[in-house]
Amino acid sequence: MLLIAIYYVEDTPQSNSPTVASNDDNATSGYADNIDNYEQARSVFWRELYPSGNTLYCDMPFDGSRRDGINVEHIFPMSWATNGLDCGTRNQCRDNSRLFNQIEADLHNLYPSRTEVNSARSSYAFAEINGESRQFGRDCDFEVSEQQRLAEPRPEIRGDVARAMFYMAYRYKDQGLVLFSRQARLLQDWHQSDPPGNSEKSRNDAIAAIQNNRNPFVDDPDYLNKLVVEGYFF
Repeated sequence: MLLIAIYYVEDTPQSNSPTVASNDDNATSGYADNIDNYEQARSVFWRELYPSGNTLYCDMPFDGSRRDGINVEHIFPMSWATNGLDCGTRNQCRDNSRLFNQIEADLHNLYPSRTEVNSARSSYAFAEINGESRQFGRDCDFEVSEQQRLAEPRPEIRGDVARAMFYMAYRYKDQGLVLFSRQARLLQDWHQSDPPGNSEKSRNDAIAAIQNNRNPFVDDPDYLNKLVVEGYFF
């Protein structure tokens, strides 16, 4: 269909969203003055965003006094970011790239996760995997295929995952963060089938208060299609 054909043109964006900086000169605008790197972001993450809550992939509850086995997941993998920036290893990028430090610390891309699930997801692309192996327990609907290097989140949070991925690819497109066609098509489907809920909207408000920018795909789900038609994406 025409929409998909336009969407996946491998081209540079024609202009930028008014809510999301996305070029070398202003990529550091709309960002918290008190967050310079991931370590600082992680402290803010637990203190202000998730003093309690549920993990993303397994929906496991936690609070500040019981957080063993839970860490912070980057939805858009940082190995994809180091490749896009061509800044070396992750540690080298931390030492040499201010932009990488911002990308790694961007709160819109961070969610709580069970540590073993985060590790198993690795930097795999998202997909829908045949079967229901439930390797992380009956109550955790998250599948990983190491052979295919793919990961499948539960249906209830697929839209959240998609909007985090699109946010990163849009905000940092000019810095080399991209989504390839197969991944982007699937994420577009997830975005449409699982629209933003109240908790995702509240999270967006909370991050905006800290980081001074918003995820536009949470505020306006139709914004993705507008960007598609106007040739902003990919």
